Amino acid sequence: MKPLSQFFILSMAVVFVGCNQQSKTSETNKPEVEVTQKSITFGDFKKIKGVDNIQDVPFQLFTKLDSVQFFVTPSKDAAHMKVAYHKLDNYYGFEEFDDFYSIHYSINNNISNSIEAFVLKSEFTAAFDLTLKGVNLYEIRSSTFKKANDFNNKSFNTYGSIVEVSEQEFKTASKNRINEVLVKNPHIKLKGNNWVYADNAKETVIIQHENLVTEDGVLSNEYIGQSPYLNLEVFKENSVETPDVYYSFYNVKPSANFQLFTGGYPQILPKENRISYIVSNNDTGSDFTVSQYLEQSHTQEDLLYVNFTNFKVSDGAKAFWADNETFYTEVYPTTSAPSIGKKQKSSFIKIKLKADLFN
Repeated sequence: MKPLSQFFILSMAVVFVGCNQQSKTSETNKPEVEVTQKSITFGDFKKIKGVDNIQDVPFQLFTKLDSVQFFVTPSKDAAHMKVAYHKLDNYYGFEEFDDFYSIHYSINNNISNSIEAFVLKSEFTAAFDLTLKGVNLYEIRSSTFKKANDFNNKSFNTYGSIVEVSEQEFKTASKNRINEVLVKNPHIKLKGNNWVYADNAKETVIIQHENLVTEDGVLSNEYIGQSPYLNLEVFKENSVETPDVYYSFYNVKPSANFQLFTGGYPQILPKENRISYIVSNNDTGSDFTVSQYLEQSHTQEDLLYVNFTNFKVSDGAKAFWADNETFYTEVYPTTSAPSIGKKQKSSFIKIKLKADLFN
């Protein structure tokens, strides 16, 4: 019986091993199974009401691809289709998922024919994540040099150079700024609805603070500070009727009359008798202006105006001159925008004017 038992065990072992070999051979030779996706059209996506007010859009999306993928659900295994990108297309983002954004998309820009789709984050950049990478900083729409308008030249290299710099360089350079810092004049006070200059018990009304009706609507003025070099008081003018903001310079002693104006927060260079500002343009990009201060008449003469097209100014009050030709400011791409819980990504640029440009 013992030899028979051994034979039985050996036979069983041989059968067991043989089965494993057949299994492996079968798996190796088994052809790969391809999953064929169902062909879909725009009709497979959820119909929605189109976007008729851009203010209702949480964030916009941008792509540099020639075509993008639209998914019916936020899953890489979901049915999807390729959609050609056209420059006039708008991708309105509404929700953010792990790998996807949900968008509202108007087919052929027809608001009444809109769908909800899901797009890959890897194919898009949200407005709040835009940076200056790949942006042509030199591009301008127009310029004016010493009263001569130029609408043909589209590059800043005529006047100097412009580059993106690190935040660290921006902060380091700001410690050595040469434009003066505006300081509060203790004699300027808000009394009722008026700003007044109080000196030796005498009060001079400067301008009505609120509800001053002008040709641009109701005007409100905010006191910013005094320029020690110019010996002028600076006020910020706001009107509810227009997005434009102006900074007015006022000489309190001779008469109650504003003497100078700038379209943005002023940077004043005492040694050069210059006043500059940089501000976002309500139409395109941002405006950079440098003017000469004429002390005798308390007026200014424009030296340079440039309308940059590809960036907006974050805060003109933070801009400064590191030397007579080198100007720094914090900016962000023209199409950049914040979203709920999401801040824009700031960038920093350095503008270097050509030496002796104004001589």
